Amino acid sequence: MSEQEVDERVAPWWQHGVVYQIYPRSFQDSNADGVGDLRGIIRRLDYVSDLGVDALWLSPFYPSPMADFGYDVADYCDVDPMFGTLSDFDELVTEAHRRGLRVIVDLVPNHTSDRHPWFVESRSSLDNPKRDWYVWRDGRSGGPPNNWLANFGGPSWTFDEHTGQWYLHLFLPEQPDLDWRNPSVRAAMFDVVRFWLQHQVDGFRVDVAHAIGKDPELRDNPPNPKGPRAHKLLGSYDTQLHVHDVNHPFAHEVYREFRALLDQWPDGQDRVIIGEMHLYNLERWAAYFGSGDEMHLPFNFGLLKVQWQPQAVAAHVEGVERTTAAGPGRWPTYVLGNHDEHRVASRVGAAQAPVAMMLLLTLRGTPCLYYGDELGHPDVDIPPELEQDPWGLRVPGFGLSRDPARTPMPWDRGPHGGFTDAAATPWLPMVDDPGTISVQAQEPDPGSMLTLTRQLLVLRRAHPALHSGSYRTLHADDAVLAYERAAGAERVVVVLNLSGVSRRIDLGAGGAAVLLSTRAKRIDQVTLAGLELDGNEGMVLLA
Repeated sequence: MSEQEVDERVAPWWQHGVVYQIYPRSFQDSNADGVGDLRGIIRRLDYVSDLGVDALWLSPFYPSPMADFGYDVADYCDVDPMFGTLSDFDELVTEAHRRGLRVIVDLVPNHTSDRHPWFVESRSSLDNPKRDWYVWRDGRSGGPPNNWLANFGGPSWTFDEHTGQWYLHLFLPEQPDLDWRNPSVRAAMFDVVRFWLQHQVDGFRVDVAHAIGKDPELRDNPPNPKGPRAHKLLGSYDTQLHVHDVNHPFAHEVYREFRALLDQWPDGQDRVIIGEMHLYNLERWAAYFGSGDEMHLPFNFGLLKVQWQPQAVAAHVEGVERTTAAGPGRWPTYVLGNHDEHRVASRVGAAQAPVAMMLLLTLRGTPCLYYGDELGHPDVDIPPELEQDPWGLRVPGFGLSRDPARTPMPWDRGPHGGFTDAAATPWLPMVDDPGTISVQAQEPDPGSMLTLTRQLLVLRRAHPALHSGSYRTLHADDAVLAYERAAGAERVVVVLNLSGVSRRIDLGAGGAAVLLSTRAKRIDQVTLAGLELDGNEGMVLLA
C-alpha cells in the first residue's frame, strides 16, 4: 500500500464518503409557506440516499432574526419555527440514519445574533457578568478601537450609545463576535456541541472557523498593496491584509479541545469536524489539522480560486497532495460550490459542468457536493426588488449577492418546480427551465447531469482506487488533464478535456476499459496511446 492509499477497512466513513450540502430554506417546502423546512428534507431523504452520497450537511436551522439567513443565531439549541421543531430534527436524524446517511450540522462559533440572550445581557451594562463574553472596547480618537473592516462593508465595530463602548463584528452589526478567550464562552459553546451530540448528529461544519482566533492586542491590519487575495472581489475589505482579525494561533487550542470532546464521546462513533476557512496558502490551511488532533477536514476552497485550466488545476491538486503528505492525520477535501458561491455551472459553463463533477468526485479526498449541482443547476437571475442577501445589498457593485446560488430546488415540471404549493410564493425565484433543470426531467435521461452524478458516485463507492487510492498526475496541457488513481493492483485513469475542442493525447501503451464518459454513448475500450476526446468530454478508464 502506498503512503497515499488508505485502508478502507479501518478508515473512518468521512475519509471515503461524500458530503451533500442542503440549504434548508431551498430544498423542499412542506407547509406551503414558500420556505423549505426540516419535514421537507425528510420527504426527500430517499432521493438523497438514491443519489449515493454518505452524509447531509444542513446549513443553519436555528432560531434567528435572519439578518444573515440563520448565520445570526439567537438560540443554538433549538429549531426556528420557520423550519419546524426539535422533534422534526430528531425524526430527520432517525430517518437519515435508517437510510445509512450521516447528519452534519452547521456550528456558528464566531458570532451570535445581537438578539441572542447572551448579547442582550452583555450590552445591558458595563458590569453585567456576560459583558466580557463579547469583544467590547473603548474608541480611539473619537472613532473605532482599530481599523478592522467587516466582510459586509464598513468598520468591524459598532458604537453602543447605552454603554459608551464599541463592540466587534467581523460580519453584520447584527452579528456580534464572541470572545473565545473567555473560558465561560468556551464552556457554553462546548455545551452546545454536547447538546447536538445527544441528538445523535454525526459531525459539525464550523462556520468561519479561523475567525475565532483574533490578535489579543487588537492591532491594526496593514494595507494590502497587491489587491484582492480571495477568489472574488470583496469591496473595501480587500484594502487590508487580514493578519490580526483572523487566524491567530490561539484558535488551534480551541480546536484541539473540540476534537478531544468528539473523540472521547462515549458511544465511540466516528464523528467529523469540517472547518470553513478561506486560507489559500496551503500551509496555513493544513495547520488546522494540527498533529492529527484538530479538525478532521478543513475545507479546501482552492478550486474556486485557480483558473479553470488543466495546468492550474493540476498544480493546485499536486500542492494539496504534497501538503497533506507532510503531516499526520491530513486528508484532502475539495469544493466546487456552496451557498456562498456562484454555482459551478455558471462559473465554468453548462458544457463544462459534467467535467467539473467528474473532477470533484474522482480526486483523492472528501468532496462536498452542493444541492442542485447534480442537475447542472445554474445561477438564477434575481430582480433587484427581490434581492435578499445582505452582502449584495450592503456592498453594492461587486456582484457579491449569494441569492443566485440559493434558489429553490426544482423537483418536477409542475408549478414552482414541486418545491412548494402552487398557491405559495417561493422565498426566491425558481430556475426558468424546470423542463430540463429538474429531477423529474433528468431521472429517465441517460445523458443527463443527474444520471452522470449517480454513475460517478456508484463508481466511487465500487472502486477502491477512487475512494481510497493514491493520486498521480499523468498529463496536463492547455486543454486536457489526466491523472491516475491506484489502490493495490487496481488502476483507474481519469481524463478531462477542459476545452470545447476535440483533443488527442498519449497516455502510454496498452488499452483501457471505459467505465464512464460524460458523453452518453462511448465505445467500451480505448487505446491509451492516441486517446481521443471530444470537446468538453471527461472519461473514467480502468487501465
